[in-house]
Amino acid sequence: MTDATTHETARTALRVHHARLIDGTGASPVDDAVVTVDAEGTITYAGPAATAPSGPEGASPVRDVDAGGRTVLPGFFDCHVHLAYAHRAHPGRHGELDPVLVTYDTATRLRQTLDAGITTARDLGGLSAGYRTAVETGRIVGPRLHTAVRIIGHTGGHADFRLLDGTDLTGGEMADLADTVDEARLAVRKVLRAGADVIKICATGGMASPYDQPEDEGLLEEEIRAVVDEARRHGGTPVAAHAQGTAGIINAIRGGVTSIEHGYGLDERALEMAGERGVFVVPTLSAAFTSIDKNTMPEYQYQKKTRWAGITKENISRAIERGARVALGTDAAIAPHGVNLKELGHLVNLGMDPMAAIVAGTRTSAELLGLADRLGTLVPGRTADLIICDGDPLTDIGILGDPAHVVCVVQDGVVRKDLLSPAGTPATPAAPAVRQP
Repeated sequence: MTDATTHETARTALRVHHARLIDGTGASPVDDAVVTVDAEGTITYAGPAATAPSGPEGASPVRDVDAGGRTVLPGFFDCHVHLAYAHRAHPGRHGELDPVLVTYDTATRLRQTLDAGITTARDLGGLSAGYRTAVETGRIVGPRLHTAVRIIGHTGGHADFRLLDGTDLTGGEMADLADTVDEARLAVRKVLRAGADVIKICATGGMASPYDQPEDEGLLEEEIRAVVDEARRHGGTPVAAHAQGTAGIINAIRGGVTSIEHGYGLDERALEMAGERGVFVVPTLSAAFTSIDKNTMPEYQYQKKTRWAGITKENISRAIERGARVALGTDAAIAPHGVNLKELGHLVNLGMDPMAAIVAGTRTSAELLGLADRLGTLVPGRTADLIICDGDPLTDIGILGDPAHVVCVVQDGVVRKDLLSPAGTPATPAAPAVRQP
């Protein structure tokens, strides 16, 4: 946090001017642009200054934000995070901390993620629905949240955090185990009862799990179908599949999942199937290519990550070249928290055009979360989630990966982070009034 980050008790209309606009649609940038936002947090104009209104109609007062020639973009998404856990911390570490400390640490990670330019995040295991409610009601400040609450996997698979004697190191906070079709349906019902917005399953083994390999298959195809069907029966909840090896990826796509998480083993056949069925791919390259340190991770994890690095580069590069429906995700806490937009640089390094990478992190990610009618683009009628960054990310995508260069974050029309205000001048406060329990 910075001294320029405070809390708001009342909304005001906004007018951002002297900006270079990248609106998230993939359209060419607009130089000398203006974005206006009404007091309800809705974008009323985004385009050239020459045709801009003087301010939001009927709005008083109006907060004027001079971008100083910087770039304004939509607020970004991170579609794969684990905010309940510190970077590199095993889920079992929760047992070593007082729950109050866990809550405060999680709130800090939420704030860091928002300050990095992520205004919406999808947590895929470990975060209770209470945090979503806490953000919605203004108790804490952080990204708008969708959460899976817990992961569904099979005994001995990627979601199994039990010791050999059966002790669950997470206290039941991280996973529900399912070894039959009926158990898979029951697990879905349990996480939905706990408030899940998305169902997370394990279709393969993984890098960090001690009992399996990334190429091992996880839930059976018929179990995945049961999960998807049970989710359909309860309002059409989307299903995200942890899927690294090729066989499990294909099982997940055949089973009807919404997204493939990681996708390191995507081959030509799997890509064709994903394209035909409109399945999203969330590559989490930050987890694949960062934090590979023999001194700080178990030997089995180091060996797996080292072995899969080249495979991942080849397959995700091909997925990008073939036009896969890529959304942005980092797998923080496997990757560091608070530097989420470094993921854009990894996508560009594997062949994605910078503008396409920005669209992946905004419009396409909004489509994955079912929020594209509200978020992901800066066009009139959308909710005003936007960021202002130094420089031009189309010529240096790495700018966005450094939170110090994300100088302003607006969420739902409210300024959450402001490094533009003159030194010694308090920023306009940045959070809605807290609703008392």
